[in-house]
Amino acid sequence: MKKKFLNKNYTCVAVSKTKSEKSIKKLYDFGYRHFGENKVQELIIKNKNLPKDIHWHMIGHLQTNKVKMVVPFVYLIHSVDSLKVLSKINKESEKIGKKTNCLIQINISNEESKYGFSINEIKEIIINNDLNNFNSIVIKGLMGMASFSDDKLLIKNEFKNLKNLYDLIKNNFESNNNNIDFDTLSMGMSNDYAIALNEGSNMVRIGSLLFGKRNY
Repeated sequence: MKKKFLNKNYTCVAVSKTKSEKSIKKLYDFGYRHFGENKVQELIIKNKNLPKDIHWHMIGHLQTNKVKMVVPFVYLIHSVDSLKVLSKINKESEKIGKKTNCLIQINISNEESKYGFSINEIKEIIINNDLNNFNSIVIKGLMGMASFSDDKLLIKNEFKNLKNLYDLIKNNFESNNNNIDFDTLSMGMSNDYAIALNEGSNMVRIGSLLFGKRNY
């Protein structure tokens, strides 16, 4: 049965972590250009060996001491979860004359095991114009991961909260912050992408549905 989504215009990031370059190349030959990795060293190797028109997404937690390794070639960093990380990305981007595209990660499930700003934290940062200090970064939107749960209503509400925050920032604060240019709401993975798309996501991160079960 073909699924119907309220949002039909979205980007699918193929989550290729732990997957072989051969497997990635198969999807590439099929037409995919957006691939997501969560380990810096693995990302660097794959970027070196695979076609140069691939858009690499850093989707995992990014340590400050590894920022400079990915800034030169990364297409979009999904996992900006602190001002410290943002400052480091800005510093390394400035060194090479690049403006790096980033998403602010929001902990929409409020789980301690997940990284990200709380909704109240990011509101305070935006209202105080704290992001204006980072001239070598462009904040393209928000990213969030819902609770790993079978409760579809819970997941739907978490995505709805993130979409409301996205709209609030875009409609009320984008023009007051020099480096906010919202066009990306990254939410939804293999187990909940359909809910995410119906709640307004325009970027989903799909791994197992494209590559099969992950090998660790």
